[in-house]
Amino acid sequence: MTKIDDLIKYLLAERDDIKNIAVPKDFENKFRLYRSLVNIRPVWDADENYLTLEDEFLQEITAQKGITDIAELLPIEEGIYLWKGDITTLKCGAIVNAANSGMTGCWQPCHSCIDNCIHTFSGIRLRYKCGLIMQEQGFEEPAGKAKITPAYNLPCNYVIHTVGSIVQGRLTDEHCRLLESCYKSCLETAVQNDVDSIAFCCISTGVFGFPQKEAAEIAVHAVGEFRKTHNIKVIFNVFKEEDHEIYRQLLEKNK
Repeated sequence: MTKIDDLIKYLLAERDDIKNIAVPKDFENKFRLYRSLVNIRPVWDADENYLTLEDEFLQEITAQKGITDIAELLPIEEGIYLWKGDITTLKCGAIVNAANSGMTGCWQPCHSCIDNCIHTFSGIRLRYKCGLIMQEQGFEEPAGKAKITPAYNLPCNYVIHTVGSIVQGRLTDEHCRLLESCYKSCLETAVQNDVDSIAFCCISTGVFGFPQKEAAEIAVHAVGEFRKTHNIKVIFNVFKEEDHEIYRQLLEKNK
């Protein structure tokens, strides 16, 4: 059996309700099944044999996708980078996860959100770690704060999780204040943990409904103010060409 077959076998055997699911024969569909099982898996620990195998498998997958080191990037200005790509393949101090208030990842199988991708390619230990943090906290994570965890199988060192503003209808000053707080909290958490570089996704945009241009303006302003007193490298990570152009124009204007 291959690694993915062994991983699927373990995940199916954990649960009576799904243990008889048929396993596809091709790798692409096997991976979708593996990812789905990981996405719906409760906050459980796992034995060391599974974890070792998952580590090997996920690191191989990420290596195949290609890892981008911050050292290879050209800054748009000193200490500031703009990069369009898959944040789960970025090697830097920390990447920021746009989390939900439960803080244990996206539970929708194979969803394309950043929360799902980060938890999938980090491995099941990330959900378990986040679950322990939330159990100790005893309440849902409020917007504008930040939590740090190891990155496990991602090429970065840490993941910093933050819950952004959810905009339903008109954009308000409170939405903007909370989003600015996300950036400040993530930067402060990074510095407190001796992280020398941090990659921000487009927090609160997408399904959270924050307008892209206004979100980018807040991000660039918050980072600029923080870097006046702290020497930390910042990568603005985007996935869409539209976001890349918005950030490019803002950063060029601020030079």
